[in-house]
Amino acid sequence: MKVQHGDACLSLQQVYEWTRKFMNSISSVTLSPRPGQAHPVVKPEGIATVEAIVKENGRVTVNEIQ
Repeated sequence: MKVQHGDACLSLQQVYEWTRKFMNSISSVTLSPRPGQAHPVVKPEGIATVEAIVKENGRVTVNEIQ
């Protein structure tokens, strides 16, 4: 790339550093709650119910469990 783009090309180290910073900012944004977003609630009773349904019929679909 250096041959084609000359000095305007980033070095490999700069690309790694930019990628690391970019990925850190994405994970912090995607994990933060947003207004109006549903809050998932997982209870042991619900887990046990789903496990029982799946044990009874291993070919059950997500829509049927819902």
